[in-house]
Amino acid sequence: MRKVIIAITLFITSFGMAPGQGLFSPGSPKDDGKFAASTKQVNQFFRRFNAEESQDGMKRYYSGDALFRDRELRGKFISILFDNETSGISGELKTEFMRDVLSETQPQFLNFHEGEWFAEVVSVFQYKGRSENVTLFLKIQPEGLGYEWVIDKVVFQPFKDIFNKPIGTDKSFIHPLSHELGFMNLRKAFENSNSPESYTAKEYVPDYLTLFLYELKKGSIKFETISDVKFHFFQINNWYFELDQFNRPGFNTGWLIGDLVKLKPGDKETILEFIYDQK
Repeated sequence: MRKVIIAITLFITSFGMAPGQGLFSPGSPKDDGKFAASTKQVNQFFRRFNAEESQDGMKRYYSGDALFRDRELRGKFISILFDNETSGISGELKTEFMRDVLSETQPQFLNFHEGEWFAEVVSVFQYKGRSENVTLFLKIQPEGLGYEWVIDKVVFQPFKDIFNKPIGTDKSFIHPLSHELGFMNLRKAFENSNSPESYTAKEYVPDYLTLFLYELKKGSIKFETISDVKFHFFQINNWYFELDQFNRPGFNTGWLIGDLVKLKPGDKETILEFIYDQK
């Protein structure tokens, strides 16, 4: 099947920000005018996380500039890139995260093109006369001399309801001696079964993206709108964080870290399973 590619324009919202109190002080300091309320784009979140722009957001820093990826500047930036009002992320966890990110020997940075981060886009489509939520997961991939967003996975509840594979005693099966009959009993199985997925291997997982594209090409599903966008990051070693957009009064608004998890072995797979709604 040909690859289906969708370019996404990142939705931009202005928000205010405040300066950090210290290198490992992730609180909610008052704005003293040094940090402009101008982190309006996800790309700017990258720049501020890495300290690749000035405090007022008016100047980009590049390799060779005195403050490019400056450790102290990064500490001030990162301290205000958390949702400090509603997320419930503890100060201790933020401080531990900042210590890892700002390590003097092995600092860690975000890279737009290196993978290990992806978008979750909740959209609304018309399907069988009803507006239904479709969750699209998109990732960045190289294309020509640049990069592009591509659809990687789809979660659509009506498809999940169709492929509710029976288990245990409710599961139908093909008799282990069926080969001696030339598998003629497949006719009975397929004609009388409402769950043909019962006859698939244990590791079978429906390809919802292919189903979605098929219905889209048939015209059975029609796009209506986008209702929510968030981003999931695994780029920082042993950490996961979620980037959300907060629209509210005050300085602690805009694109902020809304969830933060210190990863233990196996946690990444568990979190991905939860995100992709595969449980």
